[in-house]
Amino acid sequence: MAAQIIGFDNNNQRLSTQHLLQQIYAALGQGETEFEVLASGHHVIGGPLWSADGAPLRFTVKNPGQRVGAFGLAGTTIVVEGSTPADAGWLNAGAELIIKGDSGDTTAHCAASGKIYVAGRVGTRSGSLMKHDPAFPPPEFWVFKNTGSFSFEFMGGGTSVICGIGCEEDPSVLGDRSCVGMVGGTIYVRGPVANLPDEVWLLDLDDADREFLRAGMPVFLNAIDRSDYLDRLTDFSQWQKITAKTYEERQRYHSMRPSMREFRLNKWVPDGGIFGGLLTDDYDQISGLVNAGDDRLKIPHWRNKAFCAPCESACPSSIPTQDRIALLRQGNHKEAIELVLQYSPFPGSVCGEVCPNPCMDACTRQLIDHAVAMPHLGRLSLEAQSPEPAPDTGKKVAIIGGGPGGLSAAWQLRLKGHQATVFEADDEVGGKLRQVIPKERMPETSLHLEIARIKQLGISIHTGSSVDAPIFAQLQQEHDAIVIASGAHNPVVIPFPGHERLVKGLDFLKAINRGENPAVGERVVVIGAGNAGMDTGLGAYAMGAKKVTAIDIQRPAAYKKEIDHFETLGGTIEWPVFTAKIDEQGVHTKDGRLIAADMVIIAIGERPDLSYLSRDWLDERGMALVDDCGQLVKAPGVFAIGDTVKPGLLTHAIGQGRDAADYIDTWLRGETPVAKKKAPAIAVECMSKELYRPQNRGRFKAGAAGERSRCMSCGSCRDCTMCLEACPEGAIRRVEDESGKFEYVSDSQYCIGCGICAGICPCGIWGMEQVV
Repeated sequence: MAAQIIGFDNNNQRLSTQHLLQQIYAALGQGETEFEVLASGHHVIGGPLWSADGAPLRFTVKNPGQRVGAFGLAGTTIVVEGSTPADAGWLNAGAELIIKGDSGDTTAHCAASGKIYVAGRVGTRSGSLMKHDPAFPPPEFWVFKNTGSFSFEFMGGGTSVICGIGCEEDPSVLGDRSCVGMVGGTIYVRGPVANLPDEVWLLDLDDADREFLRAGMPVFLNAIDRSDYLDRLTDFSQWQKITAKTYEERQRYHSMRPSMREFRLNKWVPDGGIFGGLLTDDYDQISGLVNAGDDRLKIPHWRNKAFCAPCESACPSSIPTQDRIALLRQGNHKEAIELVLQYSPFPGSVCGEVCPNPCMDACTRQLIDHAVAMPHLGRLSLEAQSPEPAPDTGKKVAIIGGGPGGLSAAWQLRLKGHQATVFEADDEVGGKLRQVIPKERMPETSLHLEIARIKQLGISIHTGSSVDAPIFAQLQQEHDAIVIASGAHNPVVIPFPGHERLVKGLDFLKAINRGENPAVGERVVVIGAGNAGMDTGLGAYAMGAKKVTAIDIQRPAAYKKEIDHFETLGGTIEWPVFTAKIDEQGVHTKDGRLIAADMVIIAIGERPDLSYLSRDWLDERGMALVDDCGQLVKAPGVFAIGDTVKPGLLTHAIGQGRDAADYIDTWLRGETPVAKKKAPAIAVECMSKELYRPQNRGRFKAGAAGERSRCMSCGSCRDCTMCLEACPEGAIRRVEDESGKFEYVSDSQYCIGCGICAGICPCGIWGMEQVV
């Protein structure tokens, strides 16, 4: 029989909260574990309590005050017969709180574990500051009806389920300004949602989401005595989920700062300091004598390859273009075109065609005339023969996903002698490179040649092979390691009023590349002006659109050559544009304008479907939770790359595939992988740009042939002997070993530390160390 706890004395006078709690403590001390509490607004009932022997505690409460279940611990169940005021479940640390009525403001505020079930509505700021300590089960917060405004403010973890019963006609079942500052966790919502901030995505459910709701919904409904709603609430076509954007995604949509170049040209230079960049010496020490040996003020050091060339540093695949051009300069054409295959199996289709070439944006040569023509160099390797793989190791690695990242990992693993097997859900490998990129941007023959070369290497490929949880478990048993490279194919949608009219850009581009020729209107608006938005615009024009307008809330994130291509076709970009709603007329903006459109396409990003993995293996945003080496924190031997970890370019996935192969190779040898670190990029100030003649801009023709003389070989000695010939003391010697490897040495007996070697070196190899 449950202990009776009454909040009144014999004179029917209300007891203080302290006296009521003391009754509970006394009963606990006598071994009671079940309580019936008749309260009168008393606070913190069912709080941080436990029994001496660890037996579970159960409270049935009527008429509680604030913070019922606050600080509740695992093993405690609190059932409230009716409604509660504010702060129910505040800082819940593991208790199960069942509220069979409405709940007040800040329900589940700061909840860190446990489950909170509400049979009605919850008030303002409910679910705010929810969090998840990975050492404990994440908190769950289930609401039968809806929430008040500012719900889930600064949410950092856990899972919330808002069923929206009886609220189908409300503007939003989450109230006004929900999810502000949200950085983690997942919110499942059924019913209309409006006024979500830019920090979050509204997504469709994947298989893991449906399984979570299918398992948890009967438990919730039974707890609140609403089991008759089970069929209605397991119609998952009515559900969506809200997740926080990654840090990189938030930066993409919130950063309005000018670039460093814009700041320098528009702010710094006009306001003064224009000659600051011309002074390179510090002039802080002066000597009256010219000294050698230990008496020098500065000592030269030959630092060949101590720094990355800017192109290599900026390349997500880490391709050392300066080494490739050095081989061309030496006449080693075969070695040059095969070198890139050590870093990427897609030099022609990616480097040569679709990559935005961040290497060219970083190229030092552009400060003289034009950046080195990287696409032409990439195409040189299009028909290069595959290298011979190392002898078979007997180790087997499964790669889930046959996109650029997965194929890159498989390519590198096979070169190391491991058996690599690719499992691809589509009917052919290539991923977004084949499915999404407009054909006018990439000749089909390029991709076909490179996929054929990958297959010829001896990689096993299974197409039409979707992976679910049981198949994944089987792959784990049958393979020594796994690479997850399934990409991101679930488009995100912003819940503007009328968002159901939106066409998803990824689905649109896939339909085009499948040859389905989807119908478009004459006037098309694309929401999103990133690279995906530009591809979508190109696709709309290819399908017959007369006018395409891309809009974004900030500066277009697409690379310049993608924007130029889009604008060449007649496309226009408008920013900043904030969408208010979408209807049959087009896009209505928050400043009262109408951008007329027959069709509105959204292309602002995608999320991965990792429903075949345990939810414990994912972070709060549904991405793979990995360490610095890309290995899943909770699954040794399983590595994840590309968009399954965070959004990026195709070349990011390719580079991560190569890194994953290196880490797996180390792991298969029984060693612990150590995260790679690139050498720092050589500073522009180290380069002697004055020694390179600019090519006449009017006669410039991009191509691979002339690049061997234009490349500045940043950070890599080109063996020009200029330092040797210019040293006034003859202190520099060139030393070569039997293999042909060379270095330049400065003899301290004769060197006076004048710095002429550093000043004349065209590649920035010599550096002067200040003597302390």
